[in-house]
Amino acid sequence: MTAPDTHRAIEAVWRIESARLTAGVARVLRDVGIAEELAQDALVAALEQWPTSGIPKNPGAWLMTTAKRRAIDLVRRNARLEDRQGALERDFEDRQERTTADFDAVEEDVGDDLLRLVFTSCHPVLNAEARTALTLRLLGGLSTAEIARAFLASESTIAQRIVRAKRTLAEAHVPYEVPTGDDLHARLASVLEVIYLVFNEGYSATAGDDWMRPALCEDALRLGRILAELMPREAEVHGLVALMEIQASRMRARTDAAGEPVLLLEQNRGRWDHLLIQRGLAALARAEALGAAHGPYTLQAALAACHARARAAEETDWARIVALYDELGEIGPSPVVALNRSVAVGMASGPAAGLAAVDALREEPALRGYHLLPTVRGDLLAKLGRLDEAREEFERAAALTHNARERALLLGRARQAAGG
Repeated sequence: MTAPDTHRAIEAVWRIESARLTAGVARVLRDVGIAEELAQDALVAALEQWPTSGIPKNPGAWLMTTAKRRAIDLVRRNARLEDRQGALERDFEDRQERTTADFDAVEEDVGDDLLRLVFTSCHPVLNAEARTALTLRLLGGLSTAEIARAFLASESTIAQRIVRAKRTLAEAHVPYEVPTGDDLHARLASVLEVIYLVFNEGYSATAGDDWMRPALCEDALRLGRILAELMPREAEVHGLVALMEIQASRMRARTDAAGEPVLLLEQNRGRWDHLLIQRGLAALARAEALGAAHGPYTLQAALAACHARARAAEETDWARIVALYDELGEIGPSPVVALNRSVAVGMASGPAAGLAAVDALREEPALRGYHLLPTVRGDLLAKLGRLDEAREEFERAAALTHNARERALLLGRARQAAGG
């Protein structure tokens, strides 16, 4: 294997094993920051040795053994932790023996470790940006440069964000554990929020030249699927996975050959990924079977399923979609949910009814700078033949969006309304 091939293989192994490695070390050291540094040290050792010695038969066990040795060396150098050295060595020796013999045999332990890492990196003591960056770094295995590219930020900004997040966790003495009781559901909401934030940034980029960033969607889906395996009795986890699977199924149809955005009702449904749709519908069925009262992600997945089940746009069950938005608005009132509901009302009851629903939201403070409000209003005005007003709304929406592809789409619709 050539050196470039080896380096690509190491990157693939790291993406798979980094979260488990960091989680396993953190369980013993109870410090996420130090654990991640030791995991990185193991990666550096692999980059130095594997091109010459070859990739070991069990790369995960090799990385764990290397991290173990670095951790023990660290403890030995720290006199304050001398009394913990024996326990640390025994724990890692036991883990090494079991991992070398059969890595799959410790899957249950690894699952517990991963859950601890998930709940620690998504702890509410961190702001949303810090939680997202830390989660992508620790659980997604992304480098600082990759995270910076994904969110159109400088590497130094992302690096500082991650460093501050680790420091905040340490200073707040956040326990490295899976919460229990009522605290579990409150903390789980934070975890799901982070995963869906990552997915949404990939699905509809808020800024930049790209309409989508598929790699972020893939990272979010992978994290969601892992969480669903680790927490099989949590309905909302399956609801989120269902939502992401169904939305991801449309990725190939969301742009044309020139890379320009294609709106949902204009998409070629033959290009939708029907395997992802089936996976999404299966996850939705699990969520609905587990939860007597459906949560926000399960309801949003049910909304997405209405589109997925329609063979053509005109077959969409818009009345059902309006009813689902009513449910969603009851459990989590939001101007954005109300705006989305107005779109469904316009499709179910006609553009005049939809416009009335939108106009009731025009004074909402949260929507004043939101580009989708004038976008929706422009669409409904165009359907009513009020083309001059529609053009103004599309131009207003174009000025509000920060995404170049979306701005071009909106300006095109403005020209179309003007007869250009």
